[in-house]
Amino acid sequence: MVSFASTLPSLISLIPSPSSISNASRHPPQPGMICCKFGSELNNEDRFHRRDILQSVGAAVGMDLIARSSTFIEVANAADLIQRRQRSDFQSKIKLTLYDAIKANPDIIPSLLTLALNDAITYDKATKTGGPNGSIRFSSEISRPENKGLDAALNLLEESKKVIDSDSKGGPISYADLIQFAAQSAVKSTFIASAISKCGGNVEKGTLLYSAYGSNGQWGQFDRIFGRSDAQEPDPEGRVPQWDKASVQEMKDKFKAVGLGPRQLAVMSAFLGPDQAATETLLASDPEVLPWIQKYQRSRETVSRTDYEVDLITTVTKLSSLGQVINYEAYTYPPRKIDVTKLKL
Repeated sequence: MVSFASTLPSLISLIPSPSSISNASRHPPQPGMICCKFGSELNNEDRFHRRDILQSVGAAVGMDLIARSSTFIEVANAADLIQRRQRSDFQSKIKLTLYDAIKANPDIIPSLLTLALNDAITYDKATKTGGPNGSIRFSSEISRPENKGLDAALNLLEESKKVIDSDSKGGPISYADLIQFAAQSAVKSTFIASAISKCGGNVEKGTLLYSAYGSNGQWGQFDRIFGRSDAQEPDPEGRVPQWDKASVQEMKDKFKAVGLGPRQLAVMSAFLGPDQAATETLLASDPEVLPWIQKYQRSRETVSRTDYEVDLITTVTKLSSLGQVINYEAYTYPPRKIDVTKLKL
């Protein structure tokens, strides 16, 4: 690093000392000598002002600080890149583990979706409590009527968590993150399954179709919400409807309470019970929800299914962040130090 403080001596040397001024008056100039005027002999044009010295010093110090801060920023950026890579690698392992678990148990998908919804929709805007905090893992919460039948999904995630944690260098995954990423994997599975179905059951062609026209690139914001903290106690009762018994108005009221409307309710129909068609038939009875149900049903019949998939991803992303303070350093760890003296060249 270049230090601009080294320019200071050249500036300071221009300032005359009192002794040099007095000596100059006692020794007249000799022929061939170059003379400099000091003190009272200087006019206003020749005088080197104290303010000029201070400005020069300030500029030099400022340039030196900029140079030093640039190096600090470079080090900070390097550390940030390392942490991002660590989190990205860990997230990839999580997704792979969940993908394998869901592929082996496809019938569990509806329960995984409802599990994620019920964990998130406990959010209360007035008290800023609840939300996707993993509280549904507690036995007193998973056993509530609205969570009936979801314990199998939770058990599957418990097994997946053991696999994920055993290979983690940055600590165990939180249940809050695990539940939401399981929902993401489940949703992706339904998207790919639909593409395969459109290709007559050909897995290779269906996967290619989804890669070409699907919505996989829309998950960026969801993936960044990674580092949720686990609740240490169950969320209060009475915050989640029993979806199979609730009226459409009750569902609308609950979605409205967390900042969502009829559009989001319609697109989340697969999260509200194991039979999406039956759920949509019920929702279609409401004039506010009907247009959205029709819109998404038409979208699912197209090759790309863009409207349905993008809106579903957007809604899932919003639900998965309700009331959460994300720790963007979660799952990072100090990189392994290398002893350069032991390297063989």
